[in-house]
Amino acid sequence: MATFYNQATLSYNNNTTTSNITTGELVEVLSATKAAVVGSYVANDSVTYVISIINTGSAPFTSLTVADNLGSYVAGAATVTPLTYVNGSIQYYVNGTLQPAPVVTADAALTISGINVPANGNVILIYEVHVNQYAPLASESYITNTAVISGPGISNDIVVTESITTEDIAVLGISKSISPTTVSENGQLTYTFVIQNTGNVAATALDNVVVTDTFNPVLNNITVTFNGVTWTAPENYTYNTTTGAFATIAGAITVPAATYTQSADGSWVVNPGVSILTVTGTV
Repeated sequence: MATFYNQATLSYNNNTTTSNITTGELVEVLSATKAAVVGSYVANDSVTYVISIINTGSAPFTSLTVADNLGSYVAGAATVTPLTYVNGSIQYYVNGTLQPAPVVTADAALTISGINVPANGNVILIYEVHVNQYAPLASESYITNTAVISGPGISNDIVVTESITTEDIAVLGISKSISPTTVSENGQLTYTFVIQNTGNVAATALDNVVVTDTFNPVLNNITVTFNGVTWTAPENYTYNTTTGAFATIAGAITVPAATYTQSADGSWVVNPGVSILTVTGTV
């Protein structure tokens, strides 16, 4: 509800007089909310947003526009946008019935045009965005994006916002290499496992990280190191000299959190946390 005021002016024979001030109340019958289906994100994630528009009035609103800034923020001298609209993901419901897709323009911002809200009815817009290279990823980071609803019959633009925060989680990957790639019978062979963490928290013993492998050909007289420290069995790993089955003990492997550096163009560079496991033996 908004209050408005009005006063008339009467002029005659070079004289001016004013009327009393009238006061009125403008009842706003259109309201909106915006929510993310899941309130957290990680790198390269997908996020689904739902905008609900409700009309409690007796007349419809037509040709409305919804403009979403996709979380744009200032980084140095540039304005960057951490979310990218997923083409074709828009769903447009009127009173619960799916409608043909409205007109969507997605550049630095997302614009949805031609929205019609019936009298005493509602509209729901559902769309998906991709978390891109401009999204902050460190712990306690967040993205706040704002949508503005405007159009004929709306006295004041309706502004809705939603914030999503980074998910504090370890995100691990592993690669394996062999050296040398050609080995003589009874020669020495080394497998190197590089475990990377692109998440914003460390993988600790509580995460029960385990590496398993079956060496073929079977390695004999193995030596195992983790981040340069020699491991022993069965405290840190198990190994079956008959089958070549190797496994680390749950919780023995830990991996530091990634760090994040923002480039001059506003994009974020992920510097993974790294731990290295090596297994050396003769074949």
